[in-house]
Amino acid sequence: MTVITLEDVDRRRAWGFVAPALLWIIAFFVAPFVFMAAMSLWKREGREIVRVWSLDNYLRFFSESAFLKGLTNSVEITLTVTVLSVLLAYPLAWIIAERVPRRFQRMALILAILPFWTSYVVRSYSWLLVLSKNGVINQALMGLGVVAEPIEIASTRSATVLGFVHFFVMLLTLTIYSNLIQLSPNYRRAAADLGANAFQTFWHVVLPLTLPGIMTGAFLTFVLCIGDYVTPQILGGNNELVLPQIIMLQLGRRADFPMAAALSIILMLVVTLAYVLCARWLKIERA
Repeated sequence: MTVITLEDVDRRRAWGFVAPALLWIIAFFVAPFVFMAAMSLWKREGREIVRVWSLDNYLRFFSESAFLKGLTNSVEITLTVTVLSVLLAYPLAWIIAERVPRRFQRMALILAILPFWTSYVVRSYSWLLVLSKNGVINQALMGLGVVAEPIEIASTRSATVLGFVHFFVMLLTLTIYSNLIQLSPNYRRAAADLGANAFQTFWHVVLPLTLPGIMTGAFLTFVLCIGDYVTPQILGGNNELVLPQIIMLQLGRRADFPMAAALSIILMLVVTLAYVLCARWLKIERA
């Protein structure tokens, strides 16, 4: 006769609560990823996909300069956007947390996240209108006599970076603000009692304590930026293709699903590497 203990009941009940989440993850994350990884090892011959296991797609990635250039463009743009967003977001978060009165901080945060209330596509097209030859920037420069003819801003890397920074500065502001607002003023008082000036207090006390918020926002910026297709397509045009654009070309024009899958796996590996580097760096800082 089998005796069911209270511990067995609790274990079954726990699995009953966990099972729906596990099934959801397996069905909508693990299974699609396994299928995509398997497809990346197939190859396309003519109009058919041959299910023969090989590394041809990955070897082709490293042998064709267009694919490597797309990855290089993606990493360069993403790193530029991440650095600029951090440099712009930190002062903004500091002003909201330290200089804006507490009763007005909620309103300041609402104003900071206003860009999130607009469609991502609409926001990109709005920047395209602003940066075009007949846009506000060129009209202002010509009106001030800075330039005699409109300059090419749209359909360049600079336009892509500007569109990204405009969006991600607000995301980073929220993550950094959440750390700053939780920082006890006693840390600054202790640093002042020990003879530290304002810069030394910021550099040795405030900045290290707010690094988790900075790194969290920077990693989110990296992930969202490197995998974005809309902004480079609208603002950057086809002058400097990034990896998501190349993936879409493989799907839309060539119907080369195995190559697109291989490129997606490579993009995921880059994101995974960024996560490992950020996690390890944060672990060292917290120690």
